[in-house]
Amino acid sequence: MISLAREGGYWLAVIDRPEKANSLTPEMLERLCEIAEAARKAQVLVITGTGRVFSAGADLEAARAGLATSPLWERLSGALARLPGLSICALNGTVAGGAMGMALACDLRIAVPGAKVFYPVMALGFLPQPSDPARLASLVGPARTKMILMAGQKVPVEEARDWGLIDRIVAPEDLLVTARALAEDTLSADPSHAAAIKALIR
Repeated sequence: MISLAREGGYWLAVIDRPEKANSLTPEMLERLCEIAEAARKAQVLVITGTGRVFSAGADLEAARAGLATSPLWERLSGALARLPGLSICALNGTVAGGAMGMALACDLRIAVPGAKVFYPVMALGFLPQPSDPARLASLVGPARTKMILMAGQKVPVEEARDWGLIDRIVAPEDLLVTARALAEDTLSADPSHAAAIKALIR
């Protein structure tokens, strides 16, 4: 349910469980961790989904069995944040819950119109993953972070773009084309040069 296509330094990971809103099982989350860790060898990693939802976060049954508080979420977001190359989250639809962590850890976030961003930890009674609030606040500020995490707001991507959470909104048919176009400069550069620029930004 997680596929990986490699074209030279360009890696494309796809979450493919549309019948369950791309909700993640422990096995799927483990696979995403493995891809993110191996992607240190890639120049660009793009993560997207199939269907109308990027990911609803943890599979509900798995969440009740403990996945909601699994260290795998932090393992995934940490691996993404440490990548020396460019990481792009291409949101083919709404992103919710724990799946927000991988989106926040990526360098760029592009999305299709009409998608929403939400993280219902207050309603579900879970804490967000430890690194997520700080990453979110660095993008949108503390008050808007509280709008999402404490007020439970489902933020349309059009508004999220104004906040700085989404970098670009593109038509669904252009989503992966846009991701590839954003990757071109990094793909054409020496990996050490890209890593040095990223280190300066950090």
